[in-house]
Amino acid sequence: MRRSLRLRKWQKEALDRFEGIGRRDFLAVATPGAGKTTFALTAGLRDLARHPHRRLVVVAPTQHLKLQWSNAAAAFGLHLEPEWGSSDPWPHDMHGVVVTYQQVAGTPRALRGPSDDAFVILDEIHHAGTERAWGDGVFEAFELAARRLSLSGTPFRSDQNPIPFVDYDFEEAVADYVYGYGEALKDGGVVRPVFFPRINGHMEWSTPEGDIVSATFDDHLDRTLASQRLRTALSPEGEWLPTVLDQAHTELTRLRETQPDAGGLVIAMDVEHARAIQTLLRARQGVEAVVATSDDPLASERIAEFAAGRDPWIVAVRMVSEGVDVPRLRVGVYATNTMTELFFRQAVGRLVRWSGGMRRQKAFMFIPDDYRLRTFATQIADQRTHSLKRREEEGDQEPVELLDQLPPEGEDQLSLFAAISATAVVDHDPSSIFDDHHPEDLVHEPAVEDLTLEIELAPPPPRAGGGSEQDAGGSTLTVSRTQRKRELRQANTDRVRMLTHLTGLSPEQVNGQLNREAGIRGINEATVRDLERRLRAADKWIDRA
Repeated sequence: MRRSLRLRKWQKEALDRFEGIGRRDFLAVATPGAGKTTFALTAGLRDLARHPHRRLVVVAPTQHLKLQWSNAAAAFGLHLEPEWGSSDPWPHDMHGVVVTYQQVAGTPRALRGPSDDAFVILDEIHHAGTERAWGDGVFEAFELAARRLSLSGTPFRSDQNPIPFVDYDFEEAVADYVYGYGEALKDGGVVRPVFFPRINGHMEWSTPEGDIVSATFDDHLDRTLASQRLRTALSPEGEWLPTVLDQAHTELTRLRETQPDAGGLVIAMDVEHARAIQTLLRARQGVEAVVATSDDPLASERIAEFAAGRDPWIVAVRMVSEGVDVPRLRVGVYATNTMTELFFRQAVGRLVRWSGGMRRQKAFMFIPDDYRLRTFATQIADQRTHSLKRREEEGDQEPVELLDQLPPEGEDQLSLFAAISATAVVDHDPSSIFDDHHPEDLVHEPAVEDLTLEIELAPPPPRAGGGSEQDAGGSTLTVSRTQRKRELRQANTDRVRMLTHLTGLSPEQVNGQLNREAGIRGINEATVRDLERRLRAADKWIDRA
């Protein structure tokens, strides 16, 4: 049965350009929160409908994003296996797989054959330039693909490691379609206006040479001393960071009066720093923050639970900085010493996704008043000001006046560095940016539906081995095939454990017998139907035991 999907204006324009361009490679740059996933999956589904035997491969930056892509694809009726490994057989009951750039770099040849004539989505493609080996792996794995759709949340450049399948003009990546933050604000109902409370301070520290230095963020320092100043401000033992956390929590509490599930994100320097911030929030605000760090094997589950829940705060190092979809985030604290513009924009991108049901949805990223962060924030704020002025001129927005009511305004060897003290200094009254009547508060009234944005979606091509996840009419049930396989694998594991106890046989003997009865060589190659057949065989064996 065919169905329709209503796309945002930019998604429809990008889709038309992608389908009309005729080239194998296409790069779309769209601001975080704009809906790149929907655009890419729509393009992939329409391509598979025209080429039913074509495979779909998605490359994502992190393990957590593999699950996010798989779940999003399931809503389109596309089955993508996020747990596939290079030693596993290709899952023939799935439309494709989701892998990370690290996986691709490790074993590119394992993907080269399956990706021949495939449709490949390269999410946040700039990751392929992280290391030379990653870019080489992406090229080797996907050189033979039929279509390669590359995505990025921000424009990027390649200073050292050129990224495959991307065209450059003087080291700047050339996109086939660009949808910026300013355009998204002007369209309304896509992204939130983000405001940047900048907090000054007085910091004192001991350098590795033994000198005692004190400075505010207004003082001009060289790169090394500026980095030490920032590290001092971010120290959990000082007063700057606790004071900023207090201010951010106060604003989050205010937002939760009208949006009870509004959440906050603190981006920390490292795992130890994240734990210290969790302790500060517990001691000063009485809240238990969720911590998601890469050393925790359950980090992805914690992020997913936070996204679906109502906890006020999550603290992360890098895991929530890019791509992770938590629309309820409204407040952020930039408490990291990572000073690249790309990372900063990715972090801000976690706060911008518009949620339905509210006319006003301002977001706030609290930042140290470091000149580098001030520059990045001002560039985003300028886009906000310009876009909302255009809305005002076109009659879609209340009058816009001043910018934020705020002043217009590498890491070092740390073995002997020591933070001594840090005190937050508020040189200005930032309260006006929190006011619901601030002139740059985007007020969005849902427009009458533009029927020209409706597109027709053909059903995805069927894949064998779907088992009982499909009803009599062939419609996909609510549980995704990926989730169904995960549940069946766990159920099979439980039965093997039970049979081992009942029969005295080893797990290897039990697994071997069940595999023979199911007609498979191993559980990793089993389809949903195979797993169901194996489970029935196990249940019959248990009944006889």
